[in-house]
Amino acid sequence: MLQAVPSSSELDELVSTTTRMRESIETVVTGRTELVRVTLAVLLAEGHLLLEDVPGVGKTTLAKALARTIDCSVGRIQFTPDLLPSDLTGVNIFRTQTSEFEFRPGPVFAHIVIGDEINRASPKTQSALLECMQEAQATVDGQTYPLPRPFLVVATQNPVEMEGTYPLPEAQRDRFMARLTVGYPSVESELAMLDNQEQSDPLATLKPVTDAVQIGTLVDHARRLYAAPGVKRYVVDLVTATREDQALRLGASPRAAIQLLRAAKAFAAMEGRDHVLPDDVQRLAVPVLAHRLLPSTESRLSGRSTDDIVADVVARVPLPVPTGHTSR
Repeated sequence: MLQAVPSSSELDELVSTTTRMRESIETVVTGRTELVRVTLAVLLAEGHLLLEDVPGVGKTTLAKALARTIDCSVGRIQFTPDLLPSDLTGVNIFRTQTSEFEFRPGPVFAHIVIGDEINRASPKTQSALLECMQEAQATVDGQTYPLPRPFLVVATQNPVEMEGTYPLPEAQRDRFMARLTVGYPSVESELAMLDNQEQSDPLATLKPVTDAVQIGTLVDHARRLYAAPGVKRYVVDLVTATREDQALRLGASPRAAIQLLRAAKAFAAMEGRDHVLPDDVQRLAVPVLAHRLLPSTESRLSGRSTDDIVADVVARVPLPVPTGHTSR
């Protein structure tokens, strides 16, 4: 049975909280409003976020700023080639006093897990996150432990052509709801950054504006947004088009369709709407779909990125015919 769409007061709470979070984060990450908005949408959609770009543009700073705005537990992982899976999930330690094993949880047992330079670890270590990201649990020595809710992995990675990196496996990339490129700031934003950080680190003074309990409530509000059958069909049409595109040798998975709709709901909720528009789906298509796709050899040789291919798919797939919306 479908739950009723969120009330106006519930949407007001969501908009107010996410606005305060966005304003707080933007005191540290200046001039990247759209980047911050998509980051918050991934949080509300219970997804995971992959930040990709060259070193020094603020990937880890964005992840830390997001964590600081929420009064919750935070785990930090610095991925290196010698990192082991147990360094992430935890280990059982034998206590001689009690003659029993005691589980010592790893950094994944936190509401927000910041994984720095994830593609510097071996594929074996990267794969330790698969169960955590998909099922919100971790299995150690045959024992399964639940992870806290909300649970968000914010991972950063350097471009694969940089020294000392491993490409993320396809299964790993598919578990990230969105991939964002931070990019270089504008001249004005970089000047403002120099002013803000000339004498102190703004991260040190960032205060929480919400907590894990409220975020969990807002996640439930966003989930209940109404998506018309035409909008759902539009999501499926976009995903299907990637599977049939000759420029790709691997299209988007069914998981991608589910996550695109959830992200669109979260984005719409942040706009104060109780329903999803095709515009929400279009705005999120590239960050949600592009990193899951594999280009054909011809596409790679011609220099076409998967971002370009998804943009072409969005441009050619027809929009759903409006049928009107009634809240229920």
